[in-house]
Amino acid sequence: MLQTALETGLRLTMQTCIKPLLTPAMDIRLQRLVIRQAYRSSVPPLFCQYQQQALGGVPCTRVTFRGLNQGALLYLHGGAYIIGSPATHRGLTGHLAKATGYQVFCIDYRLAPEHPFPAALDDAVAAYQALLAEGYAPGSISIAGDSAGGGLTLALALRLRDEGLPLPASLVALSPWVDISNSELDTLADEPVLQTRWTSNAATLYRAEVAVDHPYVSPIHGNLTGLPPLLVQVGSDEVLLRDAQRLADKARKQGVTTTLEIYNGLWHVFQIHAGPMTRANEAIRAAAEHIKAYAGQSA
Repeated sequence: MLQTALETGLRLTMQTCIKPLLTPAMDIRLQRLVIRQAYRSSVPPLFCQYQQQALGGVPCTRVTFRGLNQGALLYLHGGAYIIGSPATHRGLTGHLAKATGYQVFCIDYRLAPEHPFPAALDDAVAAYQALLAEGYAPGSISIAGDSAGGGLTLALALRLRDEGLPLPASLVALSPWVDISNSELDTLADEPVLQTRWTSNAATLYRAEVAVDHPYVSPIHGNLTGLPPLLVQVGSDEVLLRDAQRLADKARKQGVTTTLEIYNGLWHVFQIHAGPMTRANEAIRAAAEHIKAYAGQSA
């Protein structure tokens, strides 16, 4: 009963306080500032440590729970490639560090419109290669991300494969944005977070002159063959539900071990509410189980 009331309250908060900010009419610099303040409500668990460093020349926050280092999780934050940072995702990355026992490396990749494609992907590649250089075996590395970061997770895996680099053990995509054309959105969804006008504008800013169906900006259009085991989590009430289903279907058909989890009645990147929200905690645990199940493996 209490959880139902909490979910209702959180949904209303997202609908009234977050969604109105995600509009092309608001200056992006102001969006970044306001969203960072709004996400202060996403609180990490106790005993998490946050260390600022550079990873492959990319600013990064290393998140550790109780000093554990059972592997490396490269985390790519969401924000439609135009907002977001490790600061907005302290809560989510902290809960992932606790659930996995991994060191979580959340990179502050360059954002559009100042730095359009391929800046974010280049930063992700540099950070991944730096983890290898630090001595992490590919089988002890996983890559995860939410929203645009989920799309970037897939794009990074595609580019690593295409360039013949060792692949990580597993991938986790939370509410992934894998088709920036927004051509097959679930228009019937009761979406309390995203405005499609905002995501469409962000897509234009991010891709610059690159075709909208380029597999490194819209991984749903790529050949997914050979990618590591993939977990996709999505809420039933978000406009990206159909894209998550398309991604899972295509990955399975192309031989990728794939798990799709749909959380009924929940919204875009609901995992940000881990801690007080039981089903967000369940999703984080499921992500951790996926990561640990494939630890030690690498394609």
